[in-house]
Amino acid sequence: MTDNEKKEIYAEFDELVNMSASQLKKWLQSEESSNVGMDSGDGESVGHKSGEHIIEILDRKKADLSDDDYAHMRKVVGYIKRHRAQRPKEVAGSNWAYSLKNWGHDPEK
Repeated sequence: MTDNEKKEIYAEFDELVNMSASQLKKWLQSEESSNVGMDSGDGESVGHKSGEHIIEILDRKKADLSDDDYAHMRKVVGYIKRHRAQRPKEVAGSNWAYSLKNWGHDPEK
């Protein structure tokens, strides 16, 4: 991954992930968070696991981000963009909104 690609991914991630590490950590502890998303095979949803990685990324300094972090940031950006395109009529309290929040994006902000 080139420096320009990393710069672009970081900028998109920073724009789309609109929850702080502490907000996301609190959200991931909620029942609503645990009840949405596709099971990753171990009882925890893919989005929930992603949220945990996002917290780690948000807690790191930009200079300390690994190639794995950038790859995950790219995945997060892609997910949020695709998922936002499927916006339902009713957002508040929807599984759609809860799923996005697992990925660090609060659609009601």
